[in-house]
Amino acid sequence: MKRAGQRAVAGTEAPHTSQTSKKQKTSLYGSVFGDSALCTSMDWGSLPHHVILRVFQFLTLVDRARASSVCRRWNEVFHIPDLWRRFEFELSQPATSYLKSTHPDLIQQIIKRHADHLQYVSFKVDSSTESAEAACDILSQLVNCSIKTLGLISTAKPSFMNVSKAHFASALTVVFVNSKSLSSIKIDDTPLDDPSLKVLVANNSDTLKLLKMSSCPHVSPAGILCVADQCHGLKELALNYYILSDELLLALSSEKHVDLEHLRIDVVSENPGQVEFHAIKKQSWDALVRHSPKVNIVMYFFLYEDEFDVFFREETPVTHLYFGRAVSKALLGRVGMNCPRLIELVVCANGLQPLDDELIQIAQRCKNLTAMGLGECEVTCRGFVEFVKMCGGRLTQLSIMEEVLIPDSDYSLDRLHLEVSKHLGRMWFPDMMPTW
Repeated sequence: MKRAGQRAVAGTEAPHTSQTSKKQKTSLYGSVFGDSALCTSMDWGSLPHHVILRVFQFLTLVDRARASSVCRRWNEVFHIPDLWRRFEFELSQPATSYLKSTHPDLIQQIIKRHADHLQYVSFKVDSSTESAEAACDILSQLVNCSIKTLGLISTAKPSFMNVSKAHFASALTVVFVNSKSLSSIKIDDTPLDDPSLKVLVANNSDTLKLLKMSSCPHVSPAGILCVADQCHGLKELALNYYILSDELLLALSSEKHVDLEHLRIDVVSENPGQVEFHAIKKQSWDALVRHSPKVNIVMYFFLYEDEFDVFFREETPVTHLYFGRAVSKALLGRVGMNCPRLIELVVCANGLQPLDDELIQIAQRCKNLTAMGLGECEVTCRGFVEFVKMCGGRLTQLSIMEEVLIPDSDYSLDRLHLEVSKHLGRMWFPDMMPTW
């Protein structure tokens, strides 16, 4: 009798618990959608497609995949094309990387069901050759793709360079031939070659706008000239200095070519002391600027001091200059004399000679300068104040390490920041070296 009574009690408690659970769910829906009465009869499976789609757009890929197993309706939304237009394949090996890798089963599902939906695609690989080869294998399978942007990113040393040129070229050819609407390609540090560029141009010349291909040793000046001659809508280009030529600049300046917006040039010493850098004629630079008067010309230098001889001997329309190694006072003097379009200057190191005169000359002649950064250099406080006074409020970025500034009889470091702040029109302090 007692047991029967216990069962009766248990039987009455279960519905009560279930009802409490329903009330909690209703309260949750009410807090999300703002009307608890409207959501009384709802469950997760009955949410409208557009609501589930909105939820999925805020989830990481892993969480989205897990959410797709909630019910059939959520799984249907998981495969809506809009969710697969932008995708990043992450490929890494447990032994060589801490990065998570896209699950192989998911990769195969994407290739099988969503290859024709992919439009904005990137591959992020670690330093292992296996990861780069896996990326090439995936590219080779995208035969139904309609990709618009493609990026190949090495998170450590450029592992794509360890892939055979034939394998890499074959994989890229699949995308270049089948996409037909590529507009942006970032393939730095890869074994890209001239034949691959010709395939790219043959199939995407009307749509290509951005091409970044620094540190691609198998590309010749003729290969990039082919791109400039036929891709008339090209607006951004990044390459190594050894590919740059007078012919290329003139091709980018032709009447049929659109205005170039960004030209990035990496000047890197591959074999120190063994390679002499060629000079670009002033007439070629002038032709580019006449055709594209607002073009940003960005130059990154990683050279030794004795390799700068051919640079800035005459007027150069560079707008952004970054020196990753020490440069001489003489070179910075030539920058001040011959770079009137300069907007930003960053000097990693110089030496133990104050750069007062060079900075003042840059302030006098580079009327567009708005950003300056100095690393391991030396400038007297008096010279620095004079530089800032001449530039005034147009210096929107000013990053100077405190160790760079040499106090003198006119200014201590404490007084310096007040004087500089006055001329900039805002509070300014030199950067401090971290103590940890």
